[in-house]
Amino acid sequence: MCTAMKYNQCILQDTSGSNNENKVWKWHIQDPASQRLTWNKPPQSVLVIKKIRDPSLLLPFKELCIFLTEVKKLIVYVERKVLEDPAISGDENFGAITKNFCTFREDLDDISNRVDFIICLGGDGTLLYASSLFQESVPPVMAFHLGSLGFLTPFKFDTYQSQVSQIIEGNTAIILRSRLKVRVHKANWEKKARVDEKGIILTNGDIESSRKAVQYQVLNEVVVDRGPSSYLSNVDLFLDGHLITTVQGDGVIVSTPTGSTAYAVAAGASMIHPNVPAIMITPICPHSLSFRPIVVPAGVELKIMLSQDARNTAWVSFDGRKRQEICHGDSICITTSCFPVPSICFRDPVNDWFESLAQCLHWNVRKKQNYLSSEDEEF
Repeated sequence: MCTAMKYNQCILQDTSGSNNENKVWKWHIQDPASQRLTWNKPPQSVLVIKKIRDPSLLLPFKELCIFLTEVKKLIVYVERKVLEDPAISGDENFGAITKNFCTFREDLDDISNRVDFIICLGGDGTLLYASSLFQESVPPVMAFHLGSLGFLTPFKFDTYQSQVSQIIEGNTAIILRSRLKVRVHKANWEKKARVDEKGIILTNGDIESSRKAVQYQVLNEVVVDRGPSSYLSNVDLFLDGHLITTVQGDGVIVSTPTGSTAYAVAAGASMIHPNVPAIMITPICPHSLSFRPIVVPAGVELKIMLSQDARNTAWVSFDGRKRQEICHGDSICITTSCFPVPSICFRDPVNDWFESLAQCLHWNVRKKQNYLSSEDEEF
């Protein structure tokens, strides 16, 4: 798989021959619609992600799998827990199809080099889950709107056969949704103590050697909040090693442009098109009248730590999952990931985004003002 892209370029051009005084810089701005998905060779395998415990998706899931295996002759990968659903495992007719599936288990089996593209059946959460399965390169994702909101799922299932066939043929519009690479450093993570023959602790262990970092790839946002505590959260926010502010409130959201239309927009942030290279910092109910959401360049490194005088710990979650407590001495380092999510477009990145704004969030919906005639103006 490859994506044809045209990056922003700044080129020195001579406008009148050899005179250096007439040379000017001209910007060539990338057209978001120019990003295309093309195949180096025909795809042979597909990962089907289905929302768990949703009976309304059983029929679409079975229809799609039969089409992919019997018509398109593709190798289908399905998560093992999906096939453990009694409604699927108890279907004898569909059982003959599932015998040809390749199965895997989350966090146990690595399928990163086995799948050519992904099909999601469900809502936005299904796409977020698919992203979490790949900690490095992500195959192109085709998301069908079979959930509740569907901001990230532009395809309708009614015409899935023609749409899937078009994707297999290639040359379709694609958008590269940036992700965040997040490293959580724990100051006292399972300190290993030395014990003598009688079981007496000799030392508490080396603090530096006990520090452990866990890494996550995040598509929407990292949320740091006060958890069950009744006190304000009190966390320091560093940018490229410099302390820029202390967040005092319910918490802070660090999001991608894709995540700007999720939790961040509910907290008062602006909505940013996914093609914009940026990271958003949005406070959650800050105890300050002047703390506004900000946008920083995608190339910076952010670090979040508990303030020394914080009265309580904080809690962090990644795309709503892997929630854990953050204590004094712990740190959360956030940068833009080198591994975006290639999301296949229904039309193109611009039209799909505005269509989602209108259909899902009812952006700028208002009853139109009546026309004022010349006779009315006299009054």
